[in-house]
Amino acid sequence: MKADIVPLIVGLLVFMASLISLKLTLSVAIIEILAGAIAGNLGLKTEDWMLYLGGFGGILLTFLAGTEIDVDLMKERFKQSFLIGFFSFFAPFTLVFLYTYYVSHWSLPAALIAGTALSTTSLAVVYSVLVETHLSSTQIGKLIMASTFITDMGTALALSILFTKPTVYTGIFIVASILVILFAVKFSHRIFDNPKLKNKVIEPEIKYIFLLLLAFMYFGNLGNGHAVLPAFVLGLLMSRHFTETSTTRAVRNRLRTVAYAMITPIFFVLGGLRISLPMILAALGLFLMLFLLKIVAKFVGVYFLAKKYIPGGSIYTTLLMSTGLTFGTISSVFGLNAGLIDQTQYSVLVGVVIASAVIPTFIAQKWFMPVHSEDIVDINGES
Repeated sequence: MKADIVPLIVGLLVFMASLISLKLTLSVAIIEILAGAIAGNLGLKTEDWMLYLGGFGGILLTFLAGTEIDVDLMKERFKQSFLIGFFSFFAPFTLVFLYTYYVSHWSLPAALIAGTALSTTSLAVVYSVLVETHLSSTQIGKLIMASTFITDMGTALALSILFTKPTVYTGIFIVASILVILFAVKFSHRIFDNPKLKNKVIEPEIKYIFLLLLAFMYFGNLGNGHAVLPAFVLGLLMSRHFTETSTTRAVRNRLRTVAYAMITPIFFVLGGLRISLPMILAALGLFLMLFLLKIVAKFVGVYFLAKKYIPGGSIYTTLLMSTGLTFGTISSVFGLNAGLIDQTQYSVLVGVVIASAVIPTFIAQKWFMPVHSEDIVDINGES
């Protein structure tokens, strides 16, 4: 296939996914992932521009998710979000590791990669669904995102502690991330509150945010790390700023529009392109078992806590916390590149990760939307 036709095909997939999403009243992220999976198995190949733009899209989604979290609520309900997030990570990590090591007889490093990859909750998917369903500004939405952050923090720490060999560049990445965050928190008001920059068609505020996120990506690649966590922390620390005035809220809305128009769809389409159906079919039994283990472990780790702390949306919360995408794929790619897992193991793990991004989300939206729950009340007391 000629390279110049790939962007056209991807653009068509993104547009059609939007129309199908509206028709079926499902999250567009689900449709984009499925579209990517179908196109990939029909011969569409990834290109370098898609890899970089898709990576940026995931980081942008994570930053936006951070801006939606109410810091005061997170402090007030830290115990709830920590417990849900921690056991959302710990239960699948432990169960998948034990199964792949003792039953499937994977090597110890491969089993640890499997446990890490399937312990995740996709902040990108969760955020997209909550925004599309208008739940991101509610208490339940913000608690789910805070819990998801805890889960992904556990996954990132597991990957770092178990496999990453720190180098001087790792230190540079950590220091640079801290400096960028401190700079942004202290000086961003000079960009957002500058009357000369407000409401300009050239969108200097959005370009400024892009610059910060690109800095995270650069130093993350340099230090063999990933920019998702510092991007989320930056969004979290800037969340108050984005709700202070109508102007800053408008900036976030415009940023969201820019993101959802083309950048984040590439992230989801790219996730679907990574699925190799022939390899999954060749190991279908293992694929189904790992998918079942992840879902069961997520229910064990999340449902009972969610039933206690989020009684009006416990099943919905559990299903969204069962999703996976970014860190699951990152962990699988790391394992493949490091020679810790083979191509079949990689395809099965990524297939389970993608399936967990689609199936639980579909079920949650179709049958367990908590839109009529009394818990769905805006933080400011508005319906």
